[in-house]
Amino acid sequence: MTSYGKPLLIGAACAAICSAPSQAVTLLVSSYDMPNGDGQAHSGSFNYWDLNYSGAGTTNVDGASLSGGTGDLTDGVVAGDFWFNLENVAGTGPYVGWRGDVGVSNPLITFNFGTVVAVSSISIHMDNSHAGGVGAPSSILIDGVVQAFTAPAVGTIGTVTIGGLNLLGSSHTIQFFQDSSFVWTFVSEVTFDGRVVGGAVPEPASWAMMIAGLGVVGIAMRRRKMAIRFA
Repeated sequence: MTSYGKPLLIGAACAAICSAPSQAVTLLVSSYDMPNGDGQAHSGSFNYWDLNYSGAGTTNVDGASLSGGTGDLTDGVVAGDFWFNLENVAGTGPYVGWRGDVGVSNPLITFNFGTVVAVSSISIHMDNSHAGGVGAPSSILIDGVVQAFTAPAVGTIGTVTIGGLNLLGSSHTIQFFQDSSFVWTFVSEVTFDGRVVGGAVPEPASWAMMIAGLGVVGIAMRRRKMAIRFA
């Protein structure tokens, strides 16, 4: 075997372990789990439920636990107007709304992807009308970490984009902490950009074993090369 054998072998092994497409795409959410929106039972003018959510849970009950499905937050429908022009008593509007003081406080949503993904940015469409106590959250946590963000201008609806992320895993969480002055948080769509990695994320011990294995292979090849040289 030539002297190039070792670096070629290690390079190929590293490529197999580490390589992945670099171009970001919109990632498909397979399901999300969360508390249902609030409504008239919590002093809302209308009902701001995720009524057509496809998973388990009672979709016409304020704050009910929803799991294993998808609905308003990932249906591709971005609300084009304020909540008070689109929502209704039937709960069929495009927004999901949570009331922090008497309803769901600081709602936590877990988004599942069905495979390992690397998330580079997240976009959240929300209402910041400041009408009826509806406003942008005071803080947003991604996977438990507070993120800097720019809210839509007061009196508008818009998209908050949080970029510069490098989140690896098969599920990721978003949590909204409500402003004390604007207790309602209204969200109509959440999208994730990044790349599909696939498979399972290796544990630290697994990485160590793979690296050690490469070292053993390299040593064995070096010894074989020396044995052939001095034979």
